[in-house]
Amino acid sequence: MDGKAAVLTAAGVFNQRASAVVDPLFSSSAFFDPRDLVQVKYEMVRRVLVDRVPVTVAAAAFGFSRASFYTAAAALDAAGPAGLVPGKPGPKGPRKLTEPVMDRVEQWRAADRSLKGRALAKLIAAEFGFPVHPRSVERALTRRREPHDPEAATGR
Repeated sequence: MDGKAAVLTAAGVFNQRASAVVDPLFSSSAFFDPRDLVQVKYEMVRRVLVDRVPVTVAAAAFGFSRASFYTAAAALDAAGPAGLVPGKPGPKGPRKLTEPVMDRVEQWRAADRSLKGRALAKLIAAEFGFPVHPRSVERALTRRREPHDPEAATGR
């Protein structure tokens, strides 16, 4: 793997399907790199919006589906080129210990300060109908108490 490929991979923008990019622009210029996912998506959208190439033709030339084109176009419209950078994989928030559940946990704690993780996990299971590990409850409570302002966290 060369240096640029390593940088693209580390940034999470290495195009795994670079060989599927057959657009002439990417084969005729050293500037355009089919391994750069953000550049490929940007040029695909630009080809449709500026050059008026049909979506199906542009998507095929850049190695994407029509649905992927529309997703990229919406991301570009909403956030500019930064919107084309793939997000972090995995869950985007809590699955079980959501805000309503944690609000209820806080109510229980306000009524009885002696309640700890194990007792709170049992209350959650009884009221909401799903099991949760006591340590998960304790970590969620800790996160709710932490300041969300980075300056407040550093004491500035």
